[in-house]
Amino acid sequence: MEAIKNRRSIRKFKDDEVPKHMIEEIIQSGILAPSSKNGQPWKFVVVSGNAKAEMVTAMGNGLEREKERPLLPNVSHYISGAAHTLKIMEQAPVTIFIINPVGIDVHSSLTEEEHISEICNAQSIGAAIENMILTATKLGLGSLWICDTYFAYDELQNYLNTGGELFAALSIGYAQEAPGARPRKSMNEVVEWRV
Repeated sequence: MEAIKNRRSIRKFKDDEVPKHMIEEIIQSGILAPSSKNGQPWKFVVVSGNAKAEMVTAMGNGLEREKERPLLPNVSHYISGAAHTLKIMEQAPVTIFIINPVGIDVHSSLTEEEHISEICNAQSIGAAIENMILTATKLGLGSLWICDTYFAYDELQNYLNTGGELFAALSIGYAQEAPGARPRKSMNEVVEWRV
């Protein structure tokens, strides 16, 4: 509960390098997450150091392309937020990309069975990411769960070149800010009891 209560989305990171053993512990906690039919639909690509430049270029190219030929035209008003996310990814010492190796290309149509499989895998990967951000908190690190990668989907897919589908990214480092807790809905607003 302590890590759950203390976890924050961090958008300002210190330059300090994150030890490899801490990144490994974070990833191991993701690997231990429950998954549908124990499919473990995840692969992790860790980007840090000099490799960040190519990642930042790929994301930046995607944001530029998105302005002209949007993959997500109905949410183009969020592109400025994605540009801010790019700056965070550039600043964070480590970004972990989470790939669904059995995921279906977002440009593809899905059968009912494929759609259900994608939903089950999304729940599984979400559990892995939650484990990872809570472990980062326990280790004294800050993290940011990033979905703005979809604004540069094709460019990041080409950059990662791992097969499967990009699901999300997770930037990690020592926090340079301490944001307060954001408001949460009350239990009465979100729970319906049927007894």
